Amino acid sequence: MCGPTAAGKSALALALAETRGMGIISADSRQVYRDFDIGTAKPTDEERRRVPHEGIDVVAPTERYSAARWASGVEGWRAALESQGRPPLVVGGTGLYLRALAEPLFEEPPLDPAARRALDRELQPLPLEELRRRCRVLDPPRAHLGRTQLLRAIEVATLTGRPISELHRARRRDARYALRYLLVDPGEELHDRIARRVDAMIAAGWVDEVRRLMQSVPGDAPAWNATGYDTIREVAQGTRSLAEGRERVIIATRQYAKRQRTWFRHQLPPAHVVHVNSADPGALTRALAWCGEESLR
Repeated sequence: MCGPTAAGKSALALALAETRGMGIISADSRQVYRDFDIGTAKPTDEERRRVPHEGIDVVAPTERYSAARWASGVEGWRAALESQGRPPLVVGGTGLYLRALAEPLFEEPPLDPAARRALDRELQPLPLEELRRRCRVLDPPRAHLGRTQLLRAIEVATLTGRPISELHRARRRDARYALRYLLVDPGEELHDRIARRVDAMIAAGWVDEVRRLMQSVPGDAPAWNATGYDTIREVAQGTRSLAEGRERVIIATRQYAKRQRTWFRHQLPPAHVVHVNSADPGALTRALAWCGEESLR
């Protein structure tokens, strides 16, 4: 089950998993980080009691985490759920994670940790267009991707001398899963849903969460790259008002959702996609029909 942020995936997935006795594997590249909870819209403790979740709180905020690493973890998470008699339901909006399940992966060469940290300190302050410029030189096929993927492409090409696009060809591993997709999207309502969710996050104590995290998590930790955290950090520091921060986060989240929609439209195989409007009263019925077969096999 996939779709843009704030589309209603989590609520629909929870209802579907409860009805069918399933467990959920999160395909969200920010929910893997421990302690970054409110701004990544992690399921609550009560929701996790209702339905077991895997793929959440996997690594420390300072660790780099890749789609290939996530895909490698799916087998263990799937086994953990199936040992409880629960088939797995993969749920999330990170397209590269879904692609990593459906397409061949590559064996990543080892990277020197000290060199990675030094390069990361150099790259993190750079604007997006400068990262794109560097990526066009080092790994042109990946220069159109988002900031996180650009950082990764530059890192691998710089430290190994070989671009990721080449490594994908030379060090391929077969994909293990055939996927079917339930694409959740409420259409025009998404615009307002995003604003309501940002308001709910702020009301839930997002600014206080960020203040706590600032005391222990370095400013260049990868977890801070989650949408909105940079702006809320400015609010917590007192360099931006809460009202202005709210508007900036809403705009950034809508832009992110637009990119997600574009990715799903162009990257998912149409023959294997079922669309559902989460605002439709019959959404769960449609999801149950889609789930007539295992979605991960």
